[in-house]
Amino acid sequence: MQESCNYRISVKGIVINNDGRILLTREGKAWEMPGGGLDHGEDPADGLKREIQEETGLTVTRVLAAPKYFVTWQEKGVWRANVIYQVELADLNFTPSEECQELRFLSVEEMGQIQLYPNVQKLYELLTK
Repeated sequence: MQESCNYRISVKGIVINNDGRILLTREGKAWEMPGGGLDHGEDPADGLKREIQEETGLTVTRVLAAPKYFVTWQEKGVWRANVIYQVELADLNFTPSEECQELRFLSVEEMGQIQLYPNVQKLYELLTK
C-alpha cells in the first residue's frame, strides 16, 4: 500500500535585517515564521500578505517572486510543507494576537538555543549545513 503523498501547504515570510538576523514570531512557548495556510486557488504572494496581516497586523510591501526556501516535515502523522518567500514589511508595529505575541530578530546561532516550531527547526537545519 502506498503512503499518501498529500501535503498541507503553508506560505511563510522570511524577513532578514541588515545584520543577517531573521524575524521570528513567538506563539506560546515556541518561535515561528510569519505566514500561514494557503487557500485553494490563492496566489502565494496574496496568501502570504493576507496571513501576515491577519496574524500580526503588519503590511507586506514586497514579496520576492521566487521562493527562497522549501521545507517539509511530518507532524502528528500529517506531512506538511512550507514555501518560504523573502518579504519586506512597511514597519514592525505589530498588533499582538494568539498567533503572534512577540516579534524578534534572531541570529542563526540564537535560533539554535530556543524552542522552534518544527518548520523553523527544518529551516534552521538548512541554514546551518
